[in-house]
Amino acid sequence: MFAVEVRDHIMIAHSLPSPVFGPAQGMHGATFTVDAAFYTADIDAHGLVVDIGLATEALTDTLAPLRYKNLDEIPEFAGKFTTTEFLCKHIFDRMAEAVRDGRLKDDGRVRKLRIQLHESHVARAWYEGDI
Repeated sequence: MFAVEVRDHIMIAHSLPSPVFGPAQGMHGATFTVDAAFYTADIDAHGLVVDIGLATEALTDTLAPLRYKNLDEIPEFAGKFTTTEFLCKHIFDRMAEAVRDGRLKDDGRVRKLRIQLHESHVARAWYEGDI
């Protein structure tokens, strides 16, 4: 399989109100490095998996509603634990929509997507799935 991966980052605030999260129960900030990997079985006639510029633009647009936000105040997230894993799936779903809507102009070749969030230099999570 071929893959292209692009990267961006977001700064957010949130709380994880359950004793299982220890000190993270309280309001705190996080800076996530976000990687989006696009997988195809082949490359196109121009030797591309996807256009890196279009992939970067789609990721930037997907992250915009989260950037510098308090996730506790986003109605869509009410009652949810906005863990790194949860955010991976949320971003995956939005990026999958961008792929399906043709924003990457990949002619339907992208078959798999992986969204990975690095919450520090020693910890990361990801969600991957078929498109």
